[in-house]
Amino acid sequence: MAKGASLSLFGLWVIATTTQRFYNAEPPVDEIMGSIGLLALITNLFCAYLLFKFRSGDANMRSVWLCTRNDAIANVAVICAGAGVSASQTAWPDLAVGAIIALISLWASVSIIKQAMAELKQVPA
Repeated sequence: MAKGASLSLFGLWVIATTTQRFYNAEPPVDEIMGSIGLLALITNLFCAYLLFKFRSGDANMRSVWLCTRNDAIANVAVICAGAGVSASQTAWPDLAVGAIIALISLWASVSIIKQAMAELKQVPA
């Protein structure tokens, strides 16, 4: 439940940050986005490889898998946003990716909380 709640808070934080950046509308540094995104992607892909066999486990193991998978997806999106920022010289690609990352986090949090609640119902009192 705590992991689901923390993912919800993260998703809400990303929404708040993306909204703030919308009003700032200054493009981020595309080279930094791309290089940090690539390093993070390599790390998350390795972790996802190690965790793949646990993707259908209990709520705790599934949450670790979902977070790692979502991080890898977000890394690819950040790399693409960096390319988009470079090509357009605007903040729009970064803002779009921020919104997508927020939605992915919120979706995962709901999924984890639902599974944890179902598991808690099965525990004898």
